[in-house]
Amino acid sequence: MNQPQSAVGHCLDVQSLINSQPLSSYQWRVVILCFLIVFLDGLDTAAMGFIAPALSQDWGIDRASLGPVMSAALIGMVFGALGSGPLADRFGRKVVLVGAVLLFGAFSLASAYSSNVDQLLVLRFLTGLGLGAGMPNATTLLSEYTPERHKSLLVTSMFCGFNLGMAGGGFISAKLIPAFGWHSLLLIGGLLPLLLAAVLLFWLPESARFLVVRNRGVDKVRKTLAPIAPQQVAAAADFSVPEQKTVKARNVLAVIFSGTYSAGTLLLWLTYFMGLVIVYLLTSWLPTLMRDSGASLEQAAFIGALFQFGGVLSAVGVGWAMDRFNPHKVIGTFYLLAGVFAYAVGQSLGHIALLGTLVLAAGMCVNGAQSAMPSLAARFYPTQGRATGVSWMLGIGRFGAILGAWMGATLLGMGWSFEQVLTVLVVPAALATAAVLIKGRVSHADAT
Repeated sequence: MNQPQSAVGHCLDVQSLINSQPLSSYQWRVVILCFLIVFLDGLDTAAMGFIAPALSQDWGIDRASLGPVMSAALIGMVFGALGSGPLADRFGRKVVLVGAVLLFGAFSLASAYSSNVDQLLVLRFLTGLGLGAGMPNATTLLSEYTPERHKSLLVTSMFCGFNLGMAGGGFISAKLIPAFGWHSLLLIGGLLPLLLAAVLLFWLPESARFLVVRNRGVDKVRKTLAPIAPQQVAAAADFSVPEQKTVKARNVLAVIFSGTYSAGTLLLWLTYFMGLVIVYLLTSWLPTLMRDSGASLEQAAFIGALFQFGGVLSAVGVGWAMDRFNPHKVIGTFYLLAGVFAYAVGQSLGHIALLGTLVLAAGMCVNGAQSAMPSLAARFYPTQGRATGVSWMLGIGRFGAILGAWMGATLLGMGWSFEQVLTVLVVPAALATAAVLIKGRVSHADAT
């Protein structure tokens, strides 16, 4: 394996250094901390879907009235994602991540004490600001600490923490809500992030690639990289990243919309948007649809959790395949299968065992594909605009989440059946498949 330059007086390429070394305990620490961030992000994001039946019963309101509350956090996530990317590309990944976790933890805790729909709506919107900022910047930071040969596998595996958190919310709610009420899930979703924020403050490092691009000083870069390869780092006089030679735009939006990246940016947005239409219609309304179909509260929560858990089972496999085969074709295949299984779920009403199996399969496909998208985006963009590129894909995609949650409320309000609602999901699945395959053909820049 080629070793990076290490003689005294030489400029050391940060990514070449990372590529040349085995994964250190320092890098595994980054993997674990980023995993915990997106795990708690997923738990808080899915909370409303799991507490909706109990909340509706407790407050005596119909399910259509919960539509705005369902969407409030998702709207906040749009603003959180769109705003956090440029902030992270300017001020650093770590400060934005710590602030995001503090924000969604504090407002999730406050949401547990809501006494009416209006209070809950405002607090869920504020929670969403932190949720939207956390996930893209965790993805960005981890991608900048991983070697190219394992990048998709590690980033996608980390991102499956989001699906595991959403699934965990279902398993936890199935036990807690019948015993302690809907408040209990929000309390857990608030206290755990606050504890994690304190850990991040002391244990999470800043991105070395960011420090180089923003000219934060050789000593800071050396201190940050030293745990990975002490001898090579100590011998270097300066540090660089590949994009310094190829990307000159100072405005991060100009980077992601430059001629090289513009088409890929729009296609990433479309793919992620359509995927989230599927994910959030099912996440928000599957437990309620199950209850309407005669399932118990515990069965409804359990099957809803299976949908998210499917993404956990498939994410590692998707990441592994992306590092070895055409990543666009891998992701496109999973979106296509997601549409097939979503349709099959709609035809399995009344057969709980079959329904659970098909929900698990649908979750494996669509959540596996969604988990892979941040890795695809992180590999596509240069350091100067990576946090913005990833966060804007996730932010714009959140409009698909809002649409999915709104569609569920609207179609149910119109009297649509379980089968009809799920059959509609074939359309966004087909569009996501087409968009990611087209990106693979038209994108010629594959920045590291």
